[in-house]
Amino acid sequence: MSAADSGAGAAASGRRRPEVEVTDLAVRVERTEVPIVEGVSFSIEAGKTLGLVGESGSGKSTVAVGLLGYARRGLEIVSGTVRIGDTDILALDQKGLRGARGRIVSYVPQDPAAGLNPAHRLGPQLREAITAHEDLPKEQLEERVTELLESVDLPPTKRILRSYPHQISGGQQQRIAIAIAFACRPRLIVLDEPTTGLDVTTQRHILATIDELARVHDAAAVYVSHDLAAVAEVATDTAVMYAGRIVEQAPTARLFATPRHPYTAGLLASAPSAEEAHRLVGIEGHPPRPGNWPGGCAYADRCPRALPECRAAVPKLVEESPGQLVRCINPVPTEATSEVNLAVPVPAAVAASALAVRGLVADYSGTRVLHDIELTVPLGQTTAVVGESGSGKTTLARCLVGLHSSWQGEVLLGDRTESLRQAAAARSSEELREMQYIFQNPFGSLNPTMTVVENVEEPLRHFKRLSRSERRARAIEALETVSLGAAFADTMPGRMSGGERQRVAVARALVVEPSVLVCDEITSALDVSVQALLVEQLRDLQMERNLSMVFITHNLAVVRSIAQNMIVLQQGRIVEQGSVDAVLGNPQHPYTRQLLEDLPRLEARAGSRQVA
Repeated sequence: MSAADSGAGAAASGRRRPEVEVTDLAVRVERTEVPIVEGVSFSIEAGKTLGLVGESGSGKSTVAVGLLGYARRGLEIVSGTVRIGDTDILALDQKGLRGARGRIVSYVPQDPAAGLNPAHRLGPQLREAITAHEDLPKEQLEERVTELLESVDLPPTKRILRSYPHQISGGQQQRIAIAIAFACRPRLIVLDEPTTGLDVTTQRHILATIDELARVHDAAAVYVSHDLAAVAEVATDTAVMYAGRIVEQAPTARLFATPRHPYTAGLLASAPSAEEAHRLVGIEGHPPRPGNWPGGCAYADRCPRALPECRAAVPKLVEESPGQLVRCINPVPTEATSEVNLAVPVPAAVAASALAVRGLVADYSGTRVLHDIELTVPLGQTTAVVGESGSGKTTLARCLVGLHSSWQGEVLLGDRTESLRQAAAARSSEELREMQYIFQNPFGSLNPTMTVVENVEEPLRHFKRLSRSERRARAIEALETVSLGAAFADTMPGRMSGGERQRVAVARALVVEPSVLVCDEITSALDVSVQALLVEQLRDLQMERNLSMVFITHNLAVVRSIAQNMIVLQQGRIVEQGSVDAVLGNPQHPYTRQLLEDLPRLEARAGSRQVA
């Protein structure tokens, strides 16, 4: 059937012709037969959004950039078509691709700072996004810039236009990136983890902006994310990827209500809930790495429903129910909806504190950013710190560990009666060992010239007198704790996904057996299944080692699962604090209520579905 016939058939049946049609997209390692993505096909109507979900390494970001006719270094697109409107992107030469990117298809990266030129002001960058494809009179150009800023809920002021990227917040940077993506009214917008690391209020605004702009401009969108709740908010359809292939695809509400592939059910079982605390059920094991895909179903080794036939051949993607495609010969029955939510073990209540903060105030360049902070972390328990970007969460964390020294007040560790010194350099070796900090961004906290095991060993050189073999054994044990293990020991950080690097950072903090962990947004870059495994591992360590944690996050659902107590920060002040059940179950402050209202939720939760 020709494209014209296909369009006529769609019109006759009341369906719109797809704006985007991807057929048999395949990506391999250059000059090899090693597949990275294989046989990916889908279509998207104008004004609709397709969510792409799956664990790190599943191929979703490779598909995303492939829609722009691009493959990351060391990879090549070997076959397939990507038709947007009447243009086959993969048939264009380099000049054609330069003309298509931004005009026909545009891209919003996970890290907006990487997509904005740090040496140029925002105004010229917005104008350049337009003038690269359109020759507009100056007056019309300025009108377009104003319209773009207003469309992403930013004021079109001289201050914004004359700012450099580093002079605005992360949420504002992401809005600028979205404005640039929509600048020339492209037919397809590709969004690669655009809300990772953003607080729930900013995330809510970004999701609403994406949805509104896609509908207003009648553009199709692909939304890549590991955040299932965010996908539920923005995507009309969702495709689940595993080992480079789509394993399930359906309208979003149906897929989340009745997942048929065991992998989809496993992802949904991993998702935490802001309404009730329960033990998270992560998917054990690891996805197969490129070059080691099995001959049959790639998920068979992790699947509770695997049959001998599953390993014989790759299952075909078939329609199990109208509009729901599944790549599985033994799919989850539609009636398997029972939930098995395991109760969360609660650490024993104790009077002793692992960490106490009294009257802490902090300044940046003479400006007060934290005001009279009072915080107690009971021994063996977790205290969460929540609030939107700019509320002072990370500043508080950096004060606790001595990375920010412009503060006054008291920070008492354990049963010590003398406050810790402001700067880490002035603290004793034992004080430094006892309180370890896990950074939000693993890119900046791992040495890129050292292997994974060398990075994890490094703290042992400073705090423990061990032989080289003992250090390596302890480091590999720590890697096992975060679901990596010896297979990753000699890998370089640059060859790992962001989620894998974050687990290495957690292992490095655990290897010296601290009494207090300060965790700064450590789950924001993790897949939902890895997040579940990590949260449960931290919980087990908390119970086994009497480990105490300060858990800084914007994810209130994770707070419900891991923490016993919490404080809510707004503009550097504590506006509400108490037990997690009290604060999340009956919030008193309007700001806390707004945070809960902005939290994205799965409308049809799978819970811990029985897939056996």
